[in-house]
Amino acid sequence: MSDLIASLTRLLNLLDSLLGSAQYFPFLLLGTGIFFTFYLKFPQIRFFRHAWRIVSGKYDNPDSKGDATHFQALATAISGTVGTGNIGGVGLALYLGGPAALFWMWMTAFFGMTTKFVEVTLSHKYRAEDEDGFIVGGPMYVMERRLNMKWLAVFFAVATVISSFGTGSLPQSNNIASGINSTFGIPEWITGLVLAIILGLVIVGGIRRIIQVAEKLVPTMAVIYIVGALGVIFANLDQVWPSLIAVISDAFTGSAAAGGFLGASFAYAFNRGVNRGLFSNEAGQGSAPIAHAAAKADEPVSEGMVSILEPFIDTIVICTLTGLVILSSGVWTEKHQTVFQGFDMEFIEGHYSETDPTDRENLFRHLSFSTDEGPVQIFTGGISVIGGVAADSDFTILHNRSLAEDVRYYKDDAAFTGELVIENGKLTSDVTVKGKSLVHSVELTTIAFSRGIFGDYGKFIVSIGLVLFAFSTAVAWSYYGDRAMTYLFGVKSVLPYRVLYVFGFFIAAVADTSLVWLLSAIAIAFMTIPNLFASIMLHREMKSLIADYWNDFREEHPDGY
Repeated sequence: MSDLIASLTRLLNLLDSLLGSAQYFPFLLLGTGIFFTFYLKFPQIRFFRHAWRIVSGKYDNPDSKGDATHFQALATAISGTVGTGNIGGVGLALYLGGPAALFWMWMTAFFGMTTKFVEVTLSHKYRAEDEDGFIVGGPMYVMERRLNMKWLAVFFAVATVISSFGTGSLPQSNNIASGINSTFGIPEWITGLVLAIILGLVIVGGIRRIIQVAEKLVPTMAVIYIVGALGVIFANLDQVWPSLIAVISDAFTGSAAAGGFLGASFAYAFNRGVNRGLFSNEAGQGSAPIAHAAAKADEPVSEGMVSILEPFIDTIVICTLTGLVILSSGVWTEKHQTVFQGFDMEFIEGHYSETDPTDRENLFRHLSFSTDEGPVQIFTGGISVIGGVAADSDFTILHNRSLAEDVRYYKDDAAFTGELVIENGKLTSDVTVKGKSLVHSVELTTIAFSRGIFGDYGKFIVSIGLVLFAFSTAVAWSYYGDRAMTYLFGVKSVLPYRVLYVFGFFIAAVADTSLVWLLSAIAIAFMTIPNLFASIMLHREMKSLIADYWNDFREEHPDGY
């Protein structure tokens, strides 16, 4: 089994290196947003106020064709973006790239506001109806009906189905189960089973039930989480300004080592920040247009303006709050007792100390994947363990990009005694490893929330927020997936898809967290690249649509807007 996991990990890492983690990907993502921002003259700023008026229903036409109001479409799309990316994703980005990663999440959101405006507008214009009379839309319809690229539309739709699992089902379930287990001690499989049943009951009702759930969940979960975050920020108010300074000052230099954090290069912080930003707000991915296509609107541009608000709410507001909670509390540089996951654990030769500047520099180069390998060598061999403690000392364990401390080995909940086998830095023996190291994702955010005015009760806010955020994301992504299945195989394929989606939601509750995140990153890239291509191909049409919208609007509303 370990060989299979190792082979799968290598394959996924290879795919990720060619896609989401490749050097070109963040430039492609940000570059598209930057291009449209200047080409369309900063619509995320010019149309921001107008977008709020549209959402409020000021210009609604009850006779417009569609299945949802502007607000309902916005709530559904936000429920798909405000998820574990806001809780676990920010924690992962800061753990990987330090404070600088938050800056690049901001940049991704700011320019992503324009990208989302474009992709939603185009998808709304080229939407269609399915056999049951429901509105269907998304980039696949743009690719087929406007660009005459059926093959690309099929590729995108397939990627959407895959991504519905990699983004909507697997990581959401995994983070919910992990968070509830760490807070309440409830086994992951129980959480996964209960929530899978509830999820099945929701999504079987289709778009109408999904809309009803989304428009109730989104405001509730936002208020709960924001109040909890502010409780931590106010308790650590003296560290907020230094944290913001670090975010901005490290943006183009990378983040220096601090505490257990061994530092991160500019390239690493930039890449991880942009990738986590995309995972959080999904701008450019092509998922939100599927929800917005169902909106009751005669003018596609009006719905595109509504979508501008999503990255703002999701990343600029909620992710920033999460980032400030983690940074101001200082937990991101501290080592905490945790269970080591094989994906994030590596055995290296020799003894290293984080108090030695040379050791820290060498480890930094190693963890930054420098082309200059340096003196750090991967350990291969056997390790003798007596009563859970290694008898050998000619190796060092790296876990979560930090030097592990107080390491203990267990087998069936009892201290392990015997021989461990290490191959190319990875543990092949079936034992559990525990100790102190940096933590990331939901675990990091949970600890940070306990450092506020609510004390240990803060972790309950994370657990509640996590359940609401992640569950709403899973619900929204089930809709994206079944719309893609409808495009590919017709409405008869939706029910089997939903059954498989719910089953995957349950299985992921007990999967390796890091492996799930990696799978998600790959699925995201498979959607994003063709969607950005389609958007860029239609840049002239986009400018024309905006001009036509304002001409029509001024005729209908001569008193102004």
